[in-house]
Amino acid sequence: MTAGFLLLIGGLVFLSGSALFAFYWSVKDGQLDNLGEAAKTIFDDGEPIGAATDKFPSRK
Repeated sequence: MTAGFLLLIGGLVFLSGSALFAFYWSVKDGQLDNLGEAAKTIFDDGEPIGAATDKFPSRK
């Protein structure tokens, strides 16, 4: 029981540390700068901003 508990706590510490490191790296790398413009990069000239042109596929 004790070994399993220690393994569980160790795994939680490792996963939490990995998540914090990934968040720190993304902030330091500038990936979270200007989120408003980054959301608009999926649109091209054929699909204007604010006009949905995608359609849900119908079943045949």
